[in-house]
Amino acid sequence: MPTLYGVATPIGNLQDMTPRAVETLRSVALIAAEDTRVTKKLLNVFEIDTPLTACHQHNEEGKGAWLADKMLEENIDVALTTDAGTPCISDPGYGLVKACVERGIEVIPVPGCCASVSALSVSGFDTRKVGYIPQKLQHH
Repeated sequence: MPTLYGVATPIGNLQDMTPRAVETLRSVALIAAEDTRVTKKLLNVFEIDTPLTACHQHNEEGKGAWLADKMLEENIDVALTTDAGTPCISDPGYGLVKACVERGIEVIPVPGCCASVSALSVSGFDTRKVGYIPQKLQHH
């Protein structure tokens, strides 16, 4: 069964790229990128030669469905990247994720930098309970 990996990319400092993210980008058959030119620069730094296809805000609805169908037909894994940060968080990717979920394709996050969490962590605000879903809302 194919898998879609939502791979977070660095927000300005390439040293923030995780080893898991690098390995994921190397191991998939295809990378769906917000901007192939930006992602190609990242891939060059880490000597990754995985093929790229564009999946951005202007084409993600149709491209997402097409990619999900391709994943099923060819039984391939795909990574989703945006220019900086986590796909679908103020960035494109929803169309592809939605198409995969609708088709029963597993979607796995590969975490990395998150600008809002990084900023919040050094803000001085009491953040000890930020980020958790209330117990009564969690599904068991």
